[in-house]
Amino acid sequence: MSLGVNNLDKNKLYQQFLAFMIKENVLLDEPMKKHTSFKIGGPADILLMPQKVEEIQQAIALCKAEGAEYFVMGNGSNLLVRDKGMRKVVIKIAEKFNDVTISEKGVVAQAGILLSTLSKRVLQKSLKGFEFASGIPGTLGGAITMNAGAYGGEMKDVVERCKVLDQEGEVLDLSFEELELGYRSSIIQKKNYIVLEVTMKFEEGKYEDIKAITDDLTQKRTTKQPLHLPSAGSTFKRPPGYFAGKLIQDAGLKGARVGDAQVSDLHSGFIVNIGQATAADVLNLMALIQKKVFEQFAVELQPEVRIVGEE
Repeated sequence: MSLGVNNLDKNKLYQQFLAFMIKENVLLDEPMKKHTSFKIGGPADILLMPQKVEEIQQAIALCKAEGAEYFVMGNGSNLLVRDKGMRKVVIKIAEKFNDVTISEKGVVAQAGILLSTLSKRVLQKSLKGFEFASGIPGTLGGAITMNAGAYGGEMKDVVERCKVLDQEGEVLDLSFEELELGYRSSIIQKKNYIVLEVTMKFEEGKYEDIKAITDDLTQKRTTKQPLHLPSAGSTFKRPPGYFAGKLIQDAGLKGARVGDAQVSDLHSGFIVNIGQATAADVLNLMALIQKKVFEQFAVELQPEVRIVGEE
């Protein structure tokens, strides 16, 4: 079966998901613009928002049994979904899968919690070491997968262990060493695991000191990045020896537009949605940027934003 070929298959699969998930968490023909920070994207055939590990396992098992392609996402902060949408089952591990427990033994959090939310919970307990993550967009699962970092801190500085789902649907409990956390890399990426739960350890500190650092980093982000407009963060990867934003600015492209997609006036490394931008607008603007930068500086910019969906 291929999703989207005929509605009978799609509706049949939809009913099968309803057998083990509540209706509000199983969405048919769901616009992906509701689930990405870019506010862009056509419909997914089926979008699931699991609340339990068992639901993730059952959903993947059902997709495999029925021959339906599936795609696992977090809160969509690094996604550009094409305008025709996704002929897949999208499994969103985000706001419905975000429990956290803070005790003397450490912090244990589910993969779907936002880093911004988790950093606030950690701050409330006067625990230090997570200030760097307060403004990183996205979920804990995504952050550990790519060993996200900012302002001198990385996930590997605070992680102790991690529970993941492997390709066979088995839960693995990985130690710090087994996670193989490197620069924007991990065993999770290499093996295509799905993050379920992360255990972290922090030191006690003074609330006022931790809040002051967090506030300072927030100030730096809000003054330098266009956080007031929908985007997917940095559009292009940093090329060796250069900064993507500076190359784009030096190519005279600050403020350049295609439709409602625009190179940010605040930071040229960001493409922002200033109204009703389509994925086509963004992709055409990205192509223009790549062409101009290569013509002027002989540097090939590679997308950092993840581009998915039907062409």
